[in-house]
Amino acid sequence: MTATRVATRIIDGDGHVMEDIERIAEFLPPPYKGKRFYPRVAFFPPLDHMRHPHETLPRSFPSVGPDGWLLFLDDVGIETTVLYPTWGLTYGRVTNADWAIALTRAYNDWLHEAYLGRNSRFKGMGLIPMQDPEEAAAELRRVVQELGMCGAMLPSRGLKAHLGSKEYWPVYREADRLGCCLAAHGGIHGDMGMGDMNVIAAFHALGHPFGQAISFAGIVFNGILDRFPNVRFAFLEGGVAWLLLALERFNRSYETHIHYNPRGELLTLRGGERVSDYVIRHIKAGRIFVGCEGNEPTLAYAVKTVGPEPFLYSSDFPHEVNNEMCKEEIGEILQNEELTSDDKEAILHGNAERFYRLGERGAPPR
Repeated sequence: MTATRVATRIIDGDGHVMEDIERIAEFLPPPYKGKRFYPRVAFFPPLDHMRHPHETLPRSFPSVGPDGWLLFLDDVGIETTVLYPTWGLTYGRVTNADWAIALTRAYNDWLHEAYLGRNSRFKGMGLIPMQDPEEAAAELRRVVQELGMCGAMLPSRGLKAHLGSKEYWPVYREADRLGCCLAAHGGIHGDMGMGDMNVIAAFHALGHPFGQAISFAGIVFNGILDRFPNVRFAFLEGGVAWLLLALERFNRSYETHIHYNPRGELLTLRGGERVSDYVIRHIKAGRIFVGCEGNEPTLAYAVKTVGPEPFLYSSDFPHEVNNEMCKEEIGEILQNEELTSDDKEAILHGNAERFYRLGERGAPPR
C-alpha cells in the first residue's frame, strides 16, 4: 500500500540530487568555464576515508535525475521534496576560497535550472561559500531572492571553525534579515576521532549524529539563537536520539562548568532555566528542527520530551534507501500508536512547511 492511500500529505524535508558535474561545469565563471578538468568528480573534496566498495540495498544509490525523482515522488506518495547535494555535502572541505565561491554558485545555478525550474514539486537549499562569510552572505541573498530557494545548507563538519563561531555572524545576520532557514547536514565524518575506523557501518552510524551534536552545541552555547532570532536552524540526517543525549549532557555540564562570558556573547539562560528548557523554548518558537526518517525507536519518546514541533520527515532518497524502504518508514510513523494524529501530521508535512516556509514561496523577497 502506497503512502498516498493512508496519508493526505507528505513533504520530504531532506532529499538529494546526484550532481551532473558536466553540466555544473558549464555554469562556472571564466577562466573555468568551458575548460576540461581531470577528474571532474574532484570538483568537490572526497567524502571520507571509507569510500571502498560495500553493498547497499537493491535499487538504492541510483543515478537518478529529475525524471527519476518525479517517479519516486509519485510512487511513494510524496507531495514535495526539498533537495540537498550528494558530492556537495563535502564543500566545507574546499580550502581555496575562490574555488568555493565559483563552485557553490555554479551548483546553485545548475540546481535551479535542472530541478527548481523543471517542476514546482522540487524545492532547493543552496550551497554558500562559508570559507568567505561575506561572500556566503551575498550568495545566500542571491539564492533566496533571485533563485527562490528556501535557504542554504551548512556542512556539519569540514569547515575550519564550528558553526557557532563568530566569523560566521555575517551569514547569520543576512539569514536573519531574509528570515530564511539554514540546515546543518551530515555527510563527512572527518576529525572526530574515527580516522582509523575500519568498518563503514560503524563509521556511518556514529558520524552523522556526532556531527549534528557538535554543530548544535556550537550554535546553542554561542548564543546564535538569541542573537539572530529570525533564523530557523535544522539538523539533518542524524536521527533523533542525539538530541536527547545533548539535552541530558548539556544540562549537567552547563551547571558544573561555568563559562567566562564578560562580553555577553555566549549562551545566557533566563532565571531558573536549564539548557534543556532553553532548547525546548526555541523549539516551541519554531527555531530548531531535526530530521527523522521514521524508523527511529526513540521518536515517540523524543516527541513526549520536547514536543512534535521540531521533527520533519526526511526520505534521504536516493542515498541508501529505495522506494519500498521509504514506504515502510512512512508507514512506521503512521502506525506508531504512541504518536497522536496531530503528531503524525506535524512530522509528515506540517513541520517541513514551517521550517522551509513552503506556503510563502510566492511572497516577495524581503
